[in-house]
Amino acid sequence: MKDRPATQLYLISPPTIVVADFARALQEALAAGPVAAFQLRLKNLPDDAVTAAAEALAPIVQGAGTAFILNDRPDLAARVGADGVHIGQEDASYPEARRWVGESGIVGVTCHDSRHLAMEAAEAGADYVAFGAFFPSPTKMPKTAAAPELLSWWQEIMEVPCVAIGGMTVENARDIAESGADFVAVSAGVWGHREGPAEAVRAFNRIFRCG
Repeated sequence: MKDRPATQLYLISPPTIVVADFARALQEALAAGPVAAFQLRLKNLPDDAVTAAAEALAPIVQGAGTAFILNDRPDLAARVGADGVHIGQEDASYPEARRWVGESGIVGVTCHDSRHLAMEAAEAGADYVAFGAFFPSPTKMPKTAAAPELLSWWQEIMEVPCVAIGGMTVENARDIAESGADFVAVSAGVWGHREGPAEAVRAFNRIFRCG
């Protein structure tokens, strides 16, 4: 496996939030240690609700030096000044997402457990590919199950970063990081951590630093 930087933390919002309450938890989490990216993932809400949440949270995230990523909607990402967008296989196409966020914006693509989809996304110009789910998740019913060997294979042949997603916790993140994840995406493993989100961020970063 090629030499690479240490794995980084990629936070994903809970599926439902009360913006004012969540903003406080998010500030505490971001202050606790390095977080590479935060994805706002609010499904099945009207555009105005997603926009309002994004406009409230983006300054907190970007003020901490973290990339603010919006799920699914490249048009809204452009409207609210997000750093990028994450798209699934059933969302906007990669070319459409790139048109909205521009060449300097981040476009990440869900590739499930598919080497073929990941190769296509990387060749198209995606800034990262996301593999999963590696473990059962309390926040999303996974469509596919990915094995850690997929991350090792990706690192052997590609330069485009990979994100590991699906049921990540401080108990299972070490093996995923060591298998080759450039980023570990976490939702419930941070927001539902028994000692609180800030301690979860500290714990993940200890794992990533120490291996």
